[in-house]
Amino acid sequence: MADATEGMKNSRAAEGTESTEKLIRLIAACRGKRVVVFGDLIADEFVYGRIARVSREAPVLILEYDATEIVPGGAGNAANNVASLGGTVRLVSLVGRDEPGDRLFKVLPRPVERAGLSRPRGYRTPVKTRILAGGIHSAKQQVVRIDRYTAEPVIDAHRRAAERAALSAIKDADAVLISDYGSGLVQPRFVAELTTKLRARKPEVPILVDSRYALTRYRGLTACTPNESEVEQELGVKIDDNRRVLERAGRKLLEQTGMACVLITRGSRGMALFEPDQPTVHIPIFGSDQIADVTGAGDTVIATMTLARAAGATFEEAARLANYTGGLVVMKRGTATVTADELRVAVLSDAD
Repeated sequence: MADATEGMKNSRAAEGTESTEKLIRLIAACRGKRVVVFGDLIADEFVYGRIARVSREAPVLILEYDATEIVPGGAGNAANNVASLGGTVRLVSLVGRDEPGDRLFKVLPRPVERAGLSRPRGYRTPVKTRILAGGIHSAKQQVVRIDRYTAEPVIDAHRRAAERAALSAIKDADAVLISDYGSGLVQPRFVAELTTKLRARKPEVPILVDSRYALTRYRGLTACTPNESEVEQELGVKIDDNRRVLERAGRKLLEQTGMACVLITRGSRGMALFEPDQPTVHIPIFGSDQIADVTGAGDTVIATMTLARAAGATFEEAARLANYTGGLVVMKRGTATVTADELRVAVLSDAD
């Protein structure tokens, strides 16, 4: 009996080692994979200050200004994460000929190709400004967010320019990532057209979508990665800790979208992976549940999933890698990325 128990332990250990080695090989295989990111590019602006005192004019805090930082958000953050993990990225989107647009161009990292960025006259770059405050010896916390131009609809002429750029960009793509933040730039009708044209030439290329408000309007793609609150809003349910509700929601999304995979991210509860005719895979959270900042975490997750699928990962392998990067990025402040080295260290440390 003791020998049988020991044999089972050794077998599980061998499986764990093999799984870890496969994930490490997949991280290496991601390098150089060509990913087209099409969607809403947003300027994420962070204004930092120190709490000085309470104003005598009104019961509000006075902040002494420290610095301003601007980083690519939305599709730009997804593209940054693909590049940080070793992929080659072509970003297709709209950027205004305004000051936020100029600043975005300057901060886009070199591995992100900009040939697919259109800058039509009259278009204003969406900006999300976050004011962060803290004391000298305390971490800065977000106290207010100001959105500018994020609700302005994209006009047809501007959208068509981006669509032409997207159709040109996908010709040599290993994967396509659709990032729909709801501006109207990304249309399900066009994504269906893009999918048909791409699969006629390269049927194996994965196409993944992250959509804030129109998830079920995208059909027949490779995968989607909604968070739990987006699923609840889309289906009119409340999941919480109820596994039965979660199971029904995941299966309903599979049915409504016709996708090969639905990955629901659940914050401190980890992730749930749904595939047709396969048992649901529940992946526990990686790292601490003491989260520093969730800004842009969904972009990191779908970037990892997309790149991993381009490298030949199964859906479960891709989801496990995305779980690592998601756990890493929420421990960073602001709109952040995860590097291939950080991911490799996380996989190895989790195996110890």
